[in-house]
Amino acid sequence: MSRRCEFTGKGPMSGNNVSHAKNRTRRRFLPNLQDVTLMSESLGRSFKFKISNAALRTVDHRGGLDAFFAKSKDAELSADALKVKKEIAKATAA
Repeated sequence: MSRRCEFTGKGPMSGNNVSHAKNRTRRRFLPNLQDVTLMSESLGRSFKFKISNAALRTVDHRGGLDAFFAKSKDAELSADALKVKKEIAKATAA
């Protein structure tokens, strides 16, 4: 399972641990990922995603899953999230 946000594409970054003596060793900075279940109002069902905490706050700020997908770019979304976005767009158009 990759450590990548399905909505924003955030992934691990690399950097250094720096000791008091300025010794540097490589380390990884992992994103704060959460397993969440989000409800779609237009489809009337829920979906499970692995998203970052920042993306979860953005979903709440924009007013839910449907509103988030309406404004999100396709390039940032994972394949599963893109399928859900297309389903929601089809349901709202009809």
